[in-house]
Amino acid sequence: MKRRLPLGIQDFAKLREGGFVYVDKTGHIYSLITGPAGPVFLSRPRRFGKSLLCSTLAAIFEGRRELFSGLAIDTTDWQWKKYPVIKLDLNPGNYTEGTDILNVMLQNNLEIAASKMNLNLHGTVLPQIFINLIIDAKNKFNERLTILIDEYDKPLLTTIDNPELYITMQNILKGFYSVLKSADEYLGFVLITGVTKFSQIGVFSDLNNLTDISLNPDYYDICGFTQEELETNFEPEINSIVIGNAADGYIADGCVADGCVAANPDQSSQEYMNRLKHFYNGYRFSEKPATVYNPYGLLNHFFNRGKFGSYWYSTATPTFLIKLIAEQKIDILDLERKTVTICDFQKFNIDKMDVLPVLYQTGYLTISGYNQEAETFTLDYPNEEVRASFADSLLEHYTKAENNEAYTCAQKINISLIKGHVEDALNALRSLFAAIPYDIQIKQEKYYQTIVYLTFRMFGLNCQSELRTADGRIDVLVETQKYVYCFEFKLNGTADEALQQIDSREYLLQWKGSGKKLFKVGINFDFEKRNIGEWKTANENK
Repeated sequence: MKRRLPLGIQDFAKLREGGFVYVDKTGHIYSLITGPAGPVFLSRPRRFGKSLLCSTLAAIFEGRRELFSGLAIDTTDWQWKKYPVIKLDLNPGNYTEGTDILNVMLQNNLEIAASKMNLNLHGTVLPQIFINLIIDAKNKFNERLTILIDEYDKPLLTTIDNPELYITMQNILKGFYSVLKSADEYLGFVLITGVTKFSQIGVFSDLNNLTDISLNPDYYDICGFTQEELETNFEPEINSIVIGNAADGYIADGCVADGCVAANPDQSSQEYMNRLKHFYNGYRFSEKPATVYNPYGLLNHFFNRGKFGSYWYSTATPTFLIKLIAEQKIDILDLERKTVTICDFQKFNIDKMDVLPVLYQTGYLTISGYNQEAETFTLDYPNEEVRASFADSLLEHYTKAENNEAYTCAQKINISLIKGHVEDALNALRSLFAAIPYDIQIKQEKYYQTIVYLTFRMFGLNCQSELRTADGRIDVLVETQKYVYCFEFKLNGTADEALQQIDSREYLLQWKGSGKKLFKVGINFDFEKRNIGEWKTANENK
């Protein structure tokens, strides 16, 4: 029987009462609610389970033990009693329409909380209404309150390209959230979740006792699924997909055109699990070298019977981030190897925004390495879903070509390279450049290199740019199951010069003896033609 997967379900009671699959996070939650004394802050990208976490905490503090039967927290010494809870959810609402929407959302949240506790709101302004509700609840129940604020920064993120409205929203939220400091004596557990870090926002500047667990190794997997949780909790879905693959003749990742079919069901299973990890895992939230899967993408993958799709990415196109990358002239080819400090993670200044921390906080980049001595983090794309989809968005921005035309050309290029048909790939690449408007092309070799790299990345090719070797850097290197392509580019030069550079610097030396067919590809771009002027290819011995 097909199990019920909790797609889009953010209410813990609905999930448990409806018999949906639940990955037990209550062990972490117990540690959290019996740990830090002050307010707690957690930053995670969108659709990572923050809302379900808040709902689970609400059920715990409301004393609804029946919902936790068989879960980790039910075996602890937690005292199941009813506490007053105020849960604020700022995720709904079109805040681009102005501050009235924010005021209405805050008012509605307080009204819902008051209704659940059979209390009446009173006061003239929102901060006053908020603190009065807290005091009234404490007096009625004679217990400290639990405050859960979900997606505190949604009004800010949606107005980030409107600085004037952003500042106004920021000031409203700062005044509202300042109540948490004034009401400290009435509060027990407080959790604030969002995408962006709090320190530079100014919203929580009064909360000097706020404990940030966003990079705490103990809570790296409080949201998201670990590899062990995947294999333990979704074994029926995995087995169903693997059996289906074996029956259909499973085609391995990256070699569809080569027709690489697994030899037996066991091999199919391992290949499938590797692909699953490659496509959806990779998010890292601490110095600890441990990663998690994005829940939204994984659940949609299982719901759609094993179809690999960009489910998380497609829920929000990062238009603002693409624009910010262009404005700050970020080198796309070097985006995957950037190093930041822990202080950089906390930067979110509307006047001088650094795109790298924002890309990390929003989930488009993640931690790939940590240097303990220098206390620096290296950032990279978390997985193939984000890498390929982001390349698609960047390519659309940098080419301004009609999306269908660019997509078709990119698809032809990638299939041709997988098949080993390098001439077909280059002809399709020429068609792509012909579709780019004349007036947006930049007279720089780096521009053309970037377009080629993004095109290769769109369909998940194993592609590297500016790859360091003993004697230089390869412009672009592509490796498939059977072939290795070394691309060298020139602008207003010659293809012969490009090939000569590949040979003189022995760019392909480390792939000799790999058993793969090696291609050297020299391309000269003609800026007057705004396209490939000439190309030459040559083969290396395996």
